[in-house]
Amino acid sequence: MEIKSIGVIGAGAMGSGIAHVCALAGYDVALVDADRSRADHALKTIDGNMDRQVRRGLIAEDDKTAGLARISVVDGFADLAQCDCVIEAATENEAVKKEIFTQLTETLKPEAIICSNTSSIPITRLAAATDRPEKFMGMHFMNPVPVMRLVELIRGLATDAETFGTIRDLTLTLEKVPANAEDFPAFIVNRILLPMINEAVYALYEGVGTVESIDTAMKLGANHPMGPLELADFIGLDVCYSVMQVLYDGLADTKYRPCPLLAKYVEAGWLGRKSGKGFYDYTGDEPVPTR
Repeated sequence: MEIKSIGVIGAGAMGSGIAHVCALAGYDVALVDADRSRADHALKTIDGNMDRQVRRGLIAEDDKTAGLARISVVDGFADLAQCDCVIEAATENEAVKKEIFTQLTETLKPEAIICSNTSSIPITRLAAATDRPEKFMGMHFMNPVPVMRLVELIRGLATDAETFGTIRDLTLTLEKVPANAEDFPAFIVNRILLPMINEAVYALYEGVGTVESIDTAMKLGANHPMGPLELADFIGLDVCYSVMQVLYDGLADTKYRPCPLLAKYVEAGWLGRKSGKGFYDYTGDEPVPTR
């Protein structure tokens, strides 16, 4: 199947990034969010991010102009009816995603492919909420999407070969590197990364080190570009907690139990960079550890 037009559901960091790279690759993009103002704001974010690419010589000014012209903000799922592929990038909540798919399939043309950018939820379960499990699969981009090259491709139990091949070709057209993952909770990257972050939170919780010492130790001792707690703030502590909960529920192994301190931060609304406070306080000129 040839893909010419792509719908993107969700205008947060991931959705806007996906719209960005799809538009630059020559696809017509329809962007929709439950909050229309968020989708409008996403266009400004995409504009700014493309400007940064122009300044760095990564794209030409004409590429930016053409790319922005390909993105349309639409009001609802009915406006995605003729899209060849729809990529869902809503909040990491299974009930929310299933409700989106139920509504989406009421208007989407029968031959269209649906992908989910879920970072952890089993694809087979999500596909069951649609009328086309054979045309459904996971397409997990990394954040920030315009910068990170990897895309995890996850088949559900019913995903057919044509769908997988079409989405793999799309991934390559976006100049991303596909990595095939089986449909196990959290797939590859988050199956490895999030338990490391969770263990760093346990180290903080148990007093093994401070926020600063844990992050410094991993940056200098393991040559990581960001410390695990700094990275958790960047990802969003609510997302980290959600992924750990999926791992814990799906694999029934106590090693995946979310740290109580992580749960406490989420309950407090300290979600990291996006809320202004997490393991660091971002309200001043420089981030300051909160513990």
